[in-house]
Amino acid sequence: MNAFVARRLGFMALSVLGAVTIAFLVMRLIPGDPAQVMLGDYATKESLAQLRTRLGLDRPLLAQYVGFMVRALQGDFGTSLVTQRPAFDEVFAVFGPTMQLAGAGVLVSMLIGIPTGIVAAAHRHRPADYLTMTLALGGMSMPVFWLGLLLLLVFSFVLGWTPSVGAGEGGFTNRLHHLVLPAVTLGLSLGAMVTRMTRSAMLEVIRQDYIRTARAKGLRELSVVTKHALRNAALPILTIVGVSFGVQLSGTVLVETVFARPGMGSLLISAIYQRDYPQVQALVAVFAASIIVVNIAVDLLYGVLDPRVHA
Repeated sequence: MNAFVARRLGFMALSVLGAVTIAFLVMRLIPGDPAQVMLGDYATKESLAQLRTRLGLDRPLLAQYVGFMVRALQGDFGTSLVTQRPAFDEVFAVFGPTMQLAGAGVLVSMLIGIPTGIVAAAHRHRPADYLTMTLALGGMSMPVFWLGLLLLLVFSFVLGWTPSVGAGEGGFTNRLHHLVLPAVTLGLSLGAMVTRMTRSAMLEVIRQDYIRTARAKGLRELSVVTKHALRNAALPILTIVGVSFGVQLSGTVLVETVFARPGMGSLLISAIYQRDYPQVQALVAVFAASIIVVNIAVDLLYGVLDPRVHA
């Protein structure tokens, strides 16, 4: 187990470095000049040249990359070009709301996807199965931003049940009230994927001999499904839930924009528009590390559910 964790942590470090390297190259290859963005359209050539020199943007690309990697390996991703604060400080100031949104989205997707997947598998080729799979296909096909706008229109502007924008301030109840609609937006789209995976895994399990034996012993169908079938179908379901967390994090970029929530997604959009290289690189590093940490946790849970996995 210790060797497994060590290998995964080494893979995590390489993956994060690879992700920030790609971000470094992409940000410098796309059109746009950070100095021009910071000083405006009417800045003189002299002031632009002075700012580029101060920011190190006049150096060759390879020299910029080497300097960046040396600092990154020491945990220093530089200072935001816009706020002049350490880039990591800006990220961790909005880290909490994004993790809350992603975690709530995963929870909603599980609460929706696992029960509906079980119902579809238990009623295979019946109306309940066809209805569930049709809704799941619609959920997977629907863009997250469009779903968010639709829910915002209905529940905030027409019914007035939920706040329209922001993350809420003050107590837990107010924050939860602001979190519900964005979390449902994320959870519905990912819940469709969890539904399909749960149905597929359950159908594979319920064909096994031990399920027929359990039914022959006279066990109730609910007990057969929950205690026998679902437990043995848990590994692929857990896999899709772990993968969905990464998808949820990417989905927060759109959801935070639609609902005007503070978070890493909205900060990333702003940093890209402003060509804030250090801020984008720090955000990509945290995004990548968060996804890999969740995947490591899922791998460890495999061993809990089935000790043969890490044998």
